Amino acid sequence: MLSKKIYCIGELLIDFVAENQGADLTKASLFTKKAGGAPANVACAISKLEGKSAFIGCVGEDPFGTYLIKTLEACDVDLSLLQRSDTFTTLAFVSLAENGERDFVFSRGADRELTYDSSVKDNFRDQMVHLGAATALLGGPLEKTYGHYLFDAITENAFISFDPNFRADLWHGAEDLFIKKCMPYIEKSHLCKFSLEEARMLSGKSDLVEASKALHEMGTGIIAITLGSEGTWISTNQTHRTIPSIPVEPVDTTGAGDAFIGCLLQQISELSSHSHLLENDELLMEMVLTANKAGAITTTGYGAIDSLPDKNQLNNLP
Repeated sequence: MLSKKIYCIGELLIDFVAENQGADLTKASLFTKKAGGAPANVACAISKLEGKSAFIGCVGEDPFGTYLIKTLEACDVDLSLLQRSDTFTTLAFVSLAENGERDFVFSRGADRELTYDSSVKDNFRDQMVHLGAATALLGGPLEKTYGHYLFDAITENAFISFDPNFRADLWHGAEDLFIKKCMPYIEKSHLCKFSLEEARMLSGKSDLVEASKALHEMGTGIIAITLGSEGTWISTNQTHRTIPSIPVEPVDTTGAGDAFIGCLLQQISELSSHSHLLENDELLMEMVLTANKAGAITTTGYGAIDSLPDKNQLNNLP
């Protein structure tokens, strides 16, 4: 059985990471340029683990856009469906606290210009589609394109994964609108990955069991809620439990969730049918434990893509 290809759709951007300071960007004076964007990180995570990934997004016709393309090419990500725009490449400024936690400020650009291409639909047939862009629901061509590709993934029998990637500074005062816009994706996705904050916000429940129940009732079959150092809560309609994390000394948590979901999707892509996950709880739990390792390894280096593990690193972690 050949592994399925995973199409990751959304933003590819420059992360300017503030160095040698706490979580206050007003005090930052030195920044390091890194490739970023959640769906691009996921695509790289899949390819570095020897899976097959493609990225669908838009970058500018500028040096930053060229740098990003070269970065993904170095990870062996298929970029045949990437678009370029005369709008400047999207930038994100990232600050890191001592524990590796992040804060973001976005300068939005070319990522919003992704336009729908009806010829892409055939690529999705019996493959996998990951919808995990932080900027996808903010309006513009990208949001319309996202909706089209969700419908295409449904009609082409693709396995659909959704990660809302909520960013508070992008949705301040508009949280209810964010929740409303996420609903069609939760309803139609086979797998949803949430942070604890996202799970509580989208379900309206603070308890993990109740939150999972509410999210399952919306439609999704598998729920993964990342809990940082505490591990990952995994839930299906049959079972739920917390899979422990791997103890590490984090320096930068950027991309840890993307490494997790990328690793999980790469494992699912090797199955003959994703229905095996709902029939075999232990298989799913083993996959999540491996994905936790990928997320943990990523926190031990600076920059998401640079820190994503390959197969050897993953296999060598106890």
